[in-house]
Amino acid sequence: MAGMLRLSAGLLLLLCLSVQAADWPREVISADGVMLVLQQRPLRVLSTSVTLTGSLLAIDAPVIASATANNGVYFDQWAALAEQRGVERLWPAGSIDLEAAYVHAPDLIVVSSEGADSALAQVAELRNIAPTLVLSYGDRDWQELARQLGDALGLEAQAEARIRGFERRLQQVRSSIVVPPGKANIISYNGAGMPNPIATPRGAHGRLLAALGFYIEAPEPAWHSGLDSPEAFVRSEYEYLTRLQAETSFLLRQAPADTSAFVGDPVLANLPSVRAGQVHGLGRNSFRIDFFSASEIVDGIEQGFAR
Repeated sequence: MAGMLRLSAGLLLLLCLSVQAADWPREVISADGVMLVLQQRPLRVLSTSVTLTGSLLAIDAPVIASATANNGVYFDQWAALAEQRGVERLWPAGSIDLEAAYVHAPDLIVVSSEGADSALAQVAELRNIAPTLVLSYGDRDWQELARQLGDALGLEAQAEARIRGFERRLQQVRSSIVVPPGKANIISYNGAGMPNPIATPRGAHGRLLAALGFYIEAPEPAWHSGLDSPEAFVRSEYEYLTRLQAETSFLLRQAPADTSAFVGDPVLANLPSVRAGQVHGLGRNSFRIDFFSASEIVDGIEQGFAR
């Protein structure tokens, strides 16, 4: 019997390997229009984008090295995990070092097409090192990125499992909290003399809070002062903040109780949310949403609005 079991296990392993081998080579379309042909599953992924590294870690991708934020560190929400997995730090955002990329001998390089951590201008040189996949994160949430990366890395099952687990968590929290009446807005508050971006219902922040039961106030597109399309954020000037009407405000990059600057701003004293005492920090890592920061936001909402 033991011999038969060993034989069955061996046949099963051989079958699995055959199925995996049948998945490769595979073709992946890069965001710059290039069709990549990956001959086998990547095992040494180098990320030139600290933003995309969070999505890679979320699906257990074999990341060997990553660029950092412009201050030379990883994002707090996943820095400990990156250290635990031995992800080596490359250059700070915007300071591409092609020699460092060569040294790590990756079999796939990941590049963002936008943002301060984009290496789009160096894609031709990077493709002399390894197949290079360009991804756009500006108009995608972390779930979409996870699926794209899962397809490229042969980690579709891990990506779907992560997404399903997060959706279950959203439903659990939604059923356990009391959402204040009225609308809510989401502000990256910077004070006078600075742009104060306001999240739109279409962006990742708006969709995340809507999934938890909040009704998101839409800022006027005419307030947008940026050159790009106000898809995820309206880049509002300070004075337009006084026109917001929502009864609840969430502040990006602020701890849940760290709202004193906003609440104490005399120009904003008549905002409905300030008068109602419904101003909340969405978390210090809440500005850029990946699986890890989104999970922190959900945890904070659960604690702050528990029944």
